[in-house]
Amino acid sequence: MKKLLFLPVALVAMLLATVPGGGAGASAYGFPTISVGDAAASEADGTLDFVVELSHPLTRAVRFTVDIEAPGTGVVGNTTGLERRRFVIPPGHTSYVVSVPIIDDDVAEADASVVLSITAAWSARRGDTTAIGTIVDDDGFVLNALHVNDHHSHLQEESVTLDLGGQEVEFPLGGFSRVVTQLKALESELAGQNVVKIHAGDALTGTLYFTLFQGEADAAMMNAVCFDILEMGNHEFDAGDGVLAGFLDDLAAGDCDTATLGANIVPAVGTPLLPDAASPYLAPYVIEQYGADRVAYIGIDVAQKTKVSSSPLETTQFLDEVQTAQRYIDEVSAMGVDKIVVVTHQGYQQDLDMASMLSGVDAIIGGDSHTLLGDFAQYGLNPGGPYPTMATDAAGKRVCVAQAWQYSYVVGHLTLRFNAAGDLASCGGTPHLLLGQPEDAAGAALAAAAAGADPQLTIVGTDATADAILAAYAAEVDLLGEEVIGQVTGDGICAGRFPNDGRSTICGEFETPNGGEVQQLVTEAFLARAFRADIALQNSGGVRVDLLPGDLTIARAYELLPFANTLVELEMTGAEIQASLEEGLGNVLDAGGSTGAYPYGAGIRWDVDVSQPFGSRFSNIEVMPKGATSWGPLDLTATYIVVANSFMVGGGDGYATLKTVSDSGRSVDTFLDYAQTFVDYVEEDLGGVVNAPTEFSTKSYTPLPGPTS
Repeated sequence: MKKLLFLPVALVAMLLATVPGGGAGASAYGFPTISVGDAAASEADGTLDFVVELSHPLTRAVRFTVDIEAPGTGVVGNTTGLERRRFVIPPGHTSYVVSVPIIDDDVAEADASVVLSITAAWSARRGDTTAIGTIVDDDGFVLNALHVNDHHSHLQEESVTLDLGGQEVEFPLGGFSRVVTQLKALESELAGQNVVKIHAGDALTGTLYFTLFQGEADAAMMNAVCFDILEMGNHEFDAGDGVLAGFLDDLAAGDCDTATLGANIVPAVGTPLLPDAASPYLAPYVIEQYGADRVAYIGIDVAQKTKVSSSPLETTQFLDEVQTAQRYIDEVSAMGVDKIVVVTHQGYQQDLDMASMLSGVDAIIGGDSHTLLGDFAQYGLNPGGPYPTMATDAAGKRVCVAQAWQYSYVVGHLTLRFNAAGDLASCGGTPHLLLGQPEDAAGAALAAAAAGADPQLTIVGTDATADAILAAYAAEVDLLGEEVIGQVTGDGICAGRFPNDGRSTICGEFETPNGGEVQQLVTEAFLARAFRADIALQNSGGVRVDLLPGDLTIARAYELLPFANTLVELEMTGAEIQASLEEGLGNVLDAGGSTGAYPYGAGIRWDVDVSQPFGSRFSNIEVMPKGATSWGPLDLTATYIVVANSFMVGGGDGYATLKTVSDSGRSVDTFLDYAQTFVDYVEEDLGGVVNAPTEFSTKSYTPLPGPTS
């Protein structure tokens, strides 16, 4: 934002009410009272005029001193933003105007406040001596974007511990009801100020609310606040196009008229997302009218990751993100729309990269990477960058990039200011971390002080309407989820995708040299419960959370394995098994897929060297088939019974050979729900005692070589 400049050399005096008072009005009743009133002006007015008044005139001059302070702006020759000046009201006069010149920079920006204080007066008593002057911006257009992303069916509140001045304070955190409260509050505060409410994707999957209700509960909560825009994320496709269409039907059943976007998603005619050519569920963009101004919102989903790591129909196409975005930027620009927001679900770094490759985009509001932006490091959190982050497009013009963390934790308020030409002049805003009141009095006092000093820390209650909606679903979830199925021993069991990836909240980097403990445990469970199988394979990304020490509940098991997968048995040769391992790792290293494709096995183990080319990364592969008592080399020509989840068998995460085997008729779907299978394993095979594994499918792991000096 350009600064408003107040020129000290141009402080001008104008005389008003110059007729001297006569008789008793001249000086008969002692010193007058001197006061100043509030003022307002637009930039086009040229000056902000404060009127200083005397209660009655004197026969001698009245001298006074004022301080003029412009918070957040600059004053020529005084970088503190404070000017001190002395003025004189001539004898017989009762008014004086202190005029502060306004420099109109022709840039859309926030209204500015100027404080004028009479700090001293001679021959007068001081009355109302402080006034506020408001400079109303009259350039361009301002858009207030309120946004969330990646709530992943996290509808109930959770908790977080923040560092407040060296004291740890535990807060209730998030919950979609707090999202509703905050969005309603901001919308009310910004009434008439061009507000748009955006969800940047991955509304679905992640808790029992999705497992049990397949998006119905999420849609009901979202309709409590009425989003203007929902962009599809990759996890919207986890249960397939049909379930996504059902969720969108539930969303449309409300009174919200939410635009559902996916410019680079192209379903085939006759499939759930495009029943006929005239009835698409997804639009490439929507244009919203705000008075005389129009803004286009274009939706982009991450293409490769959705194709290989979710479960869309094979006929549903996912086009290149940058090319598609530019195509529709050009299309809406040709229609005369000069303010363009791309709503993405592809990740923070990808948004920054995209910005540099596009021309004509003003802002990118995104999701997928679950990135916390803002000044939160002081509270013990780990932000990935500033909120918002400024970038430049291919033509060197400003682009504003924003994201709002995850799991109903944050509501972003992004303010985009455009100049009269329609170009982005500046952007700013606040990522509101949604906190409840701490239970203890000391924590509540610290929280109140911190929130008062930092608008990022937003103490907010829940919404009664949203609470009532959620209660009906929560009763069913709680009834099932509260059941304790076992005890996790020790310090807990760490999740991880790759060896030493540091993703776990309870194990640091380099503490998991053989990979995620939970991933290994889950794979062992599948082998044990698929009674015919020799070998189990599991993709790491299908296992979502750590197992904390203490009670293991059904709800936690379903958070661990939140997707609607079943166990499928396949007849595979050793060569096909080896090819599948290479494909999973290759999907990460070579195909740009999710890191969740990294394979875990039970009844099979190997050494991995990721510095080798595709086809040579796995070596010393050993198996212990059912009935065997020792490990032996994988026989490439022998046939084994392999169990894997239905997502992988459908070719997800790049496991093409599993799909080929299944398509050839060499598979049987057991229809065993994979989360329920884990529950059964804990209760029946482990007797409720859950220990971290001591043996892993990845015997050794050689990473890519590091840089040399």
